[in-house]
This record gives sequence, C-alpha cells and structure tokens, in this order.
Amino acid sequence: MRRIVGILGGMGPAATVDLFDRIVRATPAQTDQEHLHILIDNNTGIPDRTEAILHHGPDPLPSLQAGIQGLEDQGVELIAIPCNTVHHYLPALQQACSCPILNMITETAQVIRHQYTNIKKVGIMATRGTLAVRLYQDALEATNLQPLIPSAEEIEYLMVAIYGPDGIKAGAPDHLPRSLLLQVGTAMMQRGAEAIILGCTELPLVLTDHDLPIPLVASNQVLAEAIVREAMSESALS
Repeated sequence: MRRIVGILGGMGPAATVDLFDRIVRATPAQTDQEHLHILIDNNTGIPDRTEAILHHGPDPLPSLQAGIQGLEDQGVELIAIPCNTVHHYLPALQQACSCPILNMITETAQVIRHQYTNIKKVGIMATRGTLAVRLYQDALEATNLQPLIPSAEEIEYLMVAIYGPDGIKAGAPDHLPRSLLLQVGTAMMQRGAEAIILGCTELPLVLTDHDLPIPLVASNQVLAEAIVREAMSESALS
C-alpha cells in the first residue's frame, strides 16, 4: 500500500544512481519486499537547465513534462527529480501532473531550519542557473535564514567542478572538483556561513558532511529522506 515512486533522472546519471542508493539506505526495510517500488526514467537527453535559463539554450520544459507524464502513465503516485535547477520549472511541471512532485529546494531549507536551530547564515553551492533564479535564496529567506551566495570567482570554480572537462559530469577523477569545492566552501565559511547547502546533486558525489567543520547539507540526501517519508506516510497507507 506504499506509494509507487517515480524518479525523473538523467540530470546527471551519476546523481540519479546516487539518489536511488540513498533511498535504499534510508528505507527502514529488512527484506526486499519492504523496500519501495520505484520507477526511474534516466533521460539523459533533457537539455541543460542552466544553459536554457542563462543563455536561451534549448528549452528543457517539453522533455521534462513528457517525462513526468510518462511516469504518471505508468502508475507512479509520487515524483522526485534529482536536479536542483529543474525546480525552476516545478510550477509548470506540477500543473501537468496530478500526483505530487517533491520540492527538493523547500525540503532542504526546512531541514536546516528544524535540524540546525542555532544556524542563521547558510551558504549555497549550486550551479549558476540555480543561483540566478534564486531558488535557494528565496527558500531560505522564507524560513528566516540568511542566504550567502558564492562570489563570481567561486561560481566559476563551481561550474568548472561540475561541468568542466575534468569535472564531475565528465566522470573525471574527483581530485580537481573536490579541491575546487573545498576552496569555495572554506571561503564561504570564512565569510560567515554556518552551514552550506550542496545545492547541485553532483556535489555530494565528491564531498561529504565531514569535509568541513560546518554542516554540509546534501540536497539529494534530503530528497531521499523525503521520498521515504512521503511514500510510507499514513496517507499513503490509507
């Protein structure tokens, strides 16, 4: 009687695999049959979201809507998308879908608000597109938290770490991305960040919560826990 979960993935594939792994690990199950029924559409052909937002690149919305509708046609009852920048399109996607789509952005802000009650200033490590449309800035401010965004140079480091020829999306060894991300995180911490959101689902592939002396909140871990919570909630079982 648990909700069937649909994941619209491929943005990127490694982040999609990582989310599925985190869901399995977060599920209180002792047998195969106690785990969630999950359908994954690993659609790597969806146009890049940051390119669309900032440089009028190909519009990803039609592909996103088709993916959402395809999952719904297969009977899913709850949808998650392991790409932060996609959440810019979430209102339009929810309009095209009758089942709920989890909002990784607001879930992450709420986790910080409730689990780290003494924290006020939160750094955001994310793509240039996510930062440009203020996804995390607005979500944090709505929970009375102060967002701290990267400098222009730090954003460039983030983009190289994610998109560069030796970056995470390229499947390169993680020493260069990790070095760049730690530089950005350290600089933000020195400017007063008391926690940092890993607001691109590629980032937790090379960073963990123990890499800096402040909390590093992985958005895909928050999403995994939200999926388990909602798929196994009392309303799902009724």
